[in-house]
Amino acid sequence: MCRRFSLTADLPDIIQHFEVDKVMIHYRHRYNISPTQTIPVVLQRNGIRLLDEYRWGMVPFWGKDALNADIYSVQGNPAYWKVVERQRCIIPCSGFYYWRRQGKKTHPVRMVVGGRDIFGVAGLYEQWKDAQGRAHSTCTLVMTRANDLVAEFDGRMPAILEREAINAWLDPAITEVEALARLLVPHDPARMRAYPVTALVNNDEYDTSDCIKEATDLRYAYVKP
Repeated sequence: MCRRFSLTADLPDIIQHFEVDKVMIHYRHRYNISPTQTIPVVLQRNGIRLLDEYRWGMVPFWGKDALNADIYSVQGNPAYWKVVERQRCIIPCSGFYYWRRQGKKTHPVRMVVGGRDIFGVAGLYEQWKDAQGRAHSTCTLVMTRANDLVAEFDGRMPAILEREAINAWLDPAITEVEALARLLVPHDPARMRAYPVTALVNNDEYDTSDCIKEATDLRYAYVKP
């Protein structure tokens, strides 16, 4: 499960990379995004791509809070079909965190895509109002099976999408689950890098560039298995 990620790209780069037509939010760099916080999302509505901001942790009207989702969950929950068919988004990301166990301790590791400060992760979103009329706009990251690099930490990883897959994921004309699932493949581990970072990442309230700096303490250095 992915419980932390970062978004350090500049706004013009995000607009260009995701072909955003309209920015709906006040954007800022995020170095340590944690669950229940609001995060930027790219949506496509009426042929226009929007950069908006939703709460991370999808709260559908019919179910529980979900930080990460598996597209095949729809097969066991018909209420989930509408979300996958009509409510897909892209979550901009610059790197995500996992924790490496060494004995009884764990140390955070940041995963990045080599040479890129921005990439898109498949996402789902939900919007609804409760009985008190309060609006809920929430989202979740869609996962795929882990590649060889991430497998040391977890059996799943965020579904990173290339440009053509981003366009397809946001295309409202594509609603068939199997066609969408084919877009969700593990990212090439040779194009990714993992490095140790400070334990400050463990603090939900700590969100500075220190979080993405490579740790220099050799005891925590990442060694590829």
